[in-house]
Amino acid sequence: MEIIKAIYQRRATRHFSDAVVTKGVALDLIRAATQAPSAFNQQPWAFAVFHGRERLRTYSELAKAHLLATTEPLFGLDPRIDQYCDGNFNVYHDADTLIVILAKPARHCPVEDCFLAAQNLMLAACGMGLGSCPVGFTRPWFNLPAVKAELGIPASYTAALPIVVGYPAMVPPPVVKSSAEIACWQWDE
Repeated sequence: MEIIKAIYQRRATRHFSDAVVTKGVALDLIRAATQAPSAFNQQPWAFAVFHGRERLRTYSELAKAHLLATTEPLFGLDPRIDQYCDGNFNVYHDADTLIVILAKPARHCPVEDCFLAAQNLMLAACGMGLGSCPVGFTRPWFNLPAVKAELGIPASYTAALPIVVGYPAMVPPPVVKSSAEIACWQWDE
């Protein structure tokens, strides 16, 4: 797939089929992610891979409970609050694979660099016929010291962005995007 086509067609997938992502496919996505640029070529990323629908359903329940227990009271106004309280709602959308991009300690912008790696991973997934969806609000749960210890994530690493990956059950509809706001344009001729 052409990169421009992938940029315009990539959408957050929230309905996955029963098709299983293989280890080889997950590794291909990770290799694509590592081709991202990084400040001073630090390459401050690492990856935690979790596979299995039941495992992800368990993590979903734990992440939702943590979210509801630790958020500000105004969070109750969030239009998705009913979903987070619903025991049937899986924040990982019943996908079978979750790749958490981890930021290793580094001097310059490691989390931001991980976001560049995340974009590579999601574009590669699109190009391979996979769907993906970043689930950023579960980061705080992954960053709990006890959760890191239990899952084998090094204590000094920071969960930058969890991304579910799988084969889409349906193609997400296009999303209307706003035109770019150019706040300033100083162009010498």
